[in-house]
Amino acid sequence: MAEQNTAQGAARAGQRVPTVVADELHIVYRVNGAKTGKGSATAALSRIVGRGKDDAKRGVRKVHAVRGVSFVAYRGEAIGLIGSNGSGKSTLLRAIAGLLPAEKGRVYTDGQPSLLGVNAALMNDLTGERNVILGGLAMGMSREQIKSRYQEIVDFSGINEKGDFITLPMRTYSSGMAARLRFSIAAAKDHDVLMIDEALATGDRKFQKRSEDRIRELRKEAGTVFLVSHNNKSIRDTCDRVLWLERGELRMDGPTEEVLKEYEKFTGK
Repeated sequence: MAEQNTAQGAARAGQRVPTVVADELHIVYRVNGAKTGKGSATAALSRIVGRGKDDAKRGVRKVHAVRGVSFVAYRGEAIGLIGSNGSGKSTLLRAIAGLLPAEKGRVYTDGQPSLLGVNAALMNDLTGERNVILGGLAMGMSREQIKSRYQEIVDFSGINEKGDFITLPMRTYSSGMAARLRFSIAAAKDHDVLMIDEALATGDRKFQKRSEDRIRELRKEAGTVFLVSHNNKSIRDTCDRVLWLERGELRMDGPTEEVLKEYEKFTGK
């Protein structure tokens, strides 16, 4: 509580308050590529027997997804993450959320990071209504908060505009409808750090505009927002800073327009 009060006091005083610090962060995936015989049990036994041996001898392939990335994010920032497919954007978000261990380096966070699509872990066999409750609880909201914001969440998602879909199982939803409901649940809560992976790519322009407006509101509440998107217009409309990753390395970090101009030269778009 004392740390939180200190951070709030610093924010009121106009000081920049760090929320995420990545210090020479490396993330490495290990993929078992050895041909150890038929059946998963045989492969599992081989991995157990080979535990402690050199990865190459065990047939384990290393994928160095994030390579020495360093940056500091501050309260009130909306930061876009751009880069080619496989450049490490989603991996970096998962590391900030604490879902992937660092091979080397560190990630420090102030407050609770929320990764959209993970915290709001929805279940296909439950109705949209039940998933709003489940997702809200997973995001750390109380039942009273969920109840008071329930209609706002449903209206924001727009899934009831063409029928009473909120009472149907989520398996009947299109991928876009499900993504909009996830975003709506996540956006109903003020976050210390909210990470969004391509959520604004779903739905029509009206929903995208609502989403962009909500991100700006979250920033005003002194939170930090990370947005992964291949849509440069969404990045321009939403973010004041951009991190550009290529092949796991941080190629550029700076004001949105400066970074996007260089990125568009690089991609030819």
